Amino acid sequence: MVRVSADLFDVSGNEDAPAIVLRVVAHPGAGRTSVVGIHGDALKVRVGAPPVGGRANAALIDLVAEIFGVQAAAVSLSAGEASRTKRVRVEGVTGPDARRRLDEAMARSGGAGPRARRGPAPLQRRV
Repeated sequence: MVRVSADLFDVSGNEDAPAIVLRVVAHPGAGRTSVVGIHGDALKVRVGAPPVGGRANAALIDLVAEIFGVQAAAVSLSAGEASRTKRVRVEGVTGPDARRRLDEAMARSGGAGPRARRGPAPLQRRV
């Protein structure tokens, strides 16, 4: 299983109201919305919606909500509304749970992707 390093998100909130802030690089206008891999210290995703009228951001929020198993209302953009580089806040998710769910999403996507920066040994694929 592909392991996601902890530097993709920051833990926010507290024990009573856990939250994380995920760094995302989004590529709108793709054929479908999906996780691609890792780009630097961010999760790289494709977004099927065009970047018009907030539709790409809405699709990104839906994808992040699906990854973390929360309602879309628990997900919000905290930075980067008009940028490809975004910070997405996810309420109700702890650090260990976030790491597990990101690992699962990466495993479903096929890993770090061909152009993504490879991280430490757990992210490198051996051929």
